[in-house]
Amino acid sequence: MHTSKRRQTTSIILFIILTLSVISSCGNGDRVAPESSASVQTENALIDSHIHLYLEEWNEALETSFIDMHERDNYRWFNICTHGLKWEWLKRQVEISKGVYSRHPEHFSWATSFNLENWGDSGWEKDAIDFIGDSFDNGAVAVKIWKEVGMELKDPDGSYVMIDDPRFTPVLDYIEERGQVLVCHLGEPRNCWLPLEEMTVNGDRNYFKNNPQYHAYKHPEIPSYEEQIAARDRILEQYPKLKVVGCHLGSLEYDTDEIAKRLDAYPNFAVDMAARIIHFKVQDREKVRKFLIDYQDRVLYATDITVRSADGFDDRLGTVSRVHSEDYRYFATDEMIRIDERDEPIQGLNLPDEVLKKLFTENAVKWYGI
Repeated sequence: MHTSKRRQTTSIILFIILTLSVISSCGNGDRVAPESSASVQTENALIDSHIHLYLEEWNEALETSFIDMHERDNYRWFNICTHGLKWEWLKRQVEISKGVYSRHPEHFSWATSFNLENWGDSGWEKDAIDFIGDSFDNGAVAVKIWKEVGMELKDPDGSYVMIDDPRFTPVLDYIEERGQVLVCHLGEPRNCWLPLEEMTVNGDRNYFKNNPQYHAYKHPEIPSYEEQIAARDRILEQYPKLKVVGCHLGSLEYDTDEIAKRLDAYPNFAVDMAARIIHFKVQDREKVRKFLIDYQDRVLYATDITVRSADGFDDRLGTVSRVHSEDYRYFATDEMIRIDERDEPIQGLNLPDEVLKKLFTENAVKWYGI
């Protein structure tokens, strides 16, 4: 394995540790890390700006392990609560987030969401706003809208509800009035509208193979990729003062030029890279590197890792740390890294120190105010 010089800065120091590991985590769901791992130590906490606690139960022992990991790794967790069509589950996520934030605000920030099971009922907007307001009052700094809007939520006549539906206006107005952030996962990677064998990365191929209900290629009734992106862009146009973070590279993962067009057009739009770093790796290295340098204030580091069970909880937290280290290695060094999508290793981006600080810490602080 080719090894390059270590990068040492006052803010981020990388130590390369030779190990052999295969790491399973989430792509839209699951991801595979390269063969070696590296530990990241930060003077300012590394912030994973898109990660999930999806547990039914929470207790003192789990919280102790959780906070120990954060203190050991100098790490901050941005927990995103989601799934408005699973209202009871969403409420449980929110209750856990309120509690952890109240006890450990230095290590934990969070985004809320709102009920969609009552879509179309009289007063659903008021219920949504009341729930969001209570979340803001208990520390939430953003509201998540998931891909169920545009791909699952329907009106009684069977038509899909898109994010630019005027019935969302009171909710979006309220988020803007409170000075908080809209976090949106709208649409899916462009691969979602392709057959499995034509998809460009294994993470997408595996996810849609295991979750065929979201594989739009098999469901031509779902609005097209272009319609999903256009509806999101119309919201960006209608709300120029609302801060919006587009999850998963804004569902424009296939081409950094497409992301750049939106960042140029919408100054209050940023993107996180949750579960889409592999899409950087399969594009031209110099193009990706230039994009991240040019738009260094508009991209947030994130993984989309999900912790679903108390069983194996500590092991899963270990996976979180290892994935952060592998990702940091790709962005911070010029080492050669193996990925399943290529026969030959790819080279790390070796980004400047000031860019790394923004991607891994400062941009989350700036955009979410945490």
